[in-house]
Amino acid sequence: MPIFEYACRACGHQFEHLRLPAATTDPACPECGSGDLDKLMSGFALSTRDLTKARVQAARQQIAQSKDTKDKQIAEAEYVRHHMEDHVPPPAKPRRRSG
Repeated sequence: MPIFEYACRACGHQFEHLRLPAATTDPACPECGSGDLDKLMSGFALSTRDLTKARVQAARQQIAQSKDTKDKQIAEAEYVRHHMEDHVPPPAKPRRRSG
């Protein structure tokens, strides 16, 4: 089912309209109700496994390099360190054998 983009000549509003195969009426502007519309050129989406993989990898890299992520990692490391200091006893010192 194609999605078409339109611009209303009466009010200038731009909108998308899902055109169902069984539709018999032409779309109307959702703002003013006018049927005097211009059909706009619109882009299309393309997706492949390689393209999706590249996009995910780029997004993960961008997140990993963000200041927010680095701040969270530092805060988590500090929390773990303080938790270990407060709740885990220090290791026992090895006893010397007398002999």
